[in-house]
Amino acid sequence: MERSGGGDAQETLRLLWRSEQPRSGRGRPPKVSLDKIVAAAMTLADQDGLDAMTMDKVAASLGVGTMTLYTHVPGKAELLDLMLDSAWQELYLESTSDNWRKQVERYAYRTVDLHTRHPWLRMVSTTRPPLGPGLLARDNYLIAALSTAGLAAIEVSAACDAIVTFVESAAAVLAEHTHAERFSGQSDADWWAARQVFWETTFDPERYSAIQETWKKGGFNRTAGEAAANAFDLGLKAILDGLAARAQPR
Repeated sequence: MERSGGGDAQETLRLLWRSEQPRSGRGRPPKVSLDKIVAAAMTLADQDGLDAMTMDKVAASLGVGTMTLYTHVPGKAELLDLMLDSAWQELYLESTSDNWRKQVERYAYRTVDLHTRHPWLRMVSTTRPPLGPGLLARDNYLIAALSTAGLAAIEVSAACDAIVTFVESAAAVLAEHTHAERFSGQSDADWWAARQVFWETTFDPERYSAIQETWKKGGFNRTAGEAAANAFDLGLKAILDGLAARAQPR
């Protein structure tokens, strides 16, 4: 798994916030811009996965030499941070309701769509996220919504973290189900069919009686993708119901 937050901190912050424009030699305009480099890198990662996104391939897709990229961005670590924050900016979060639950749900389902468009997001650890405009816009939107839910300030912060952790993780799982055949070369149905013998020869219904009973009651009558979607909906509702129960009357 790739990790965000790598590379030179000051240089990454400068690039994230576009605080300075790269200088071109002898007054000539640069062959490519930083925004075009980030967009090209994201397209490569979308199509072929994060491992395929190398500086050489990004340069080739833009029709320039690899060294041209290094006049804009120091390396892959910084480029990955720029890609991640650029993806978060695609959420386009704006408050269109006074209902804090609806605002959180808007973020949640747009994040699912985001991970579906950019399946490489699931391969990036955000324990140390890039401190860019995309991250701050996301967190500011959620904190603004949760601040109207009747929670104490410290609970607002914790709730924001809990929601982001659940939504980002569950969205990654949903995206993986969506792209499972592309990633593995095998459909979901074929994968399970190849393991049908397990249930016939290995599974012990007495030892795993809870699974057996739930199975008999139809608890598993859905595809893996449907199960992931149901888990996302239920988990999000449970979190929001729990926060609502903690809210104090205003």
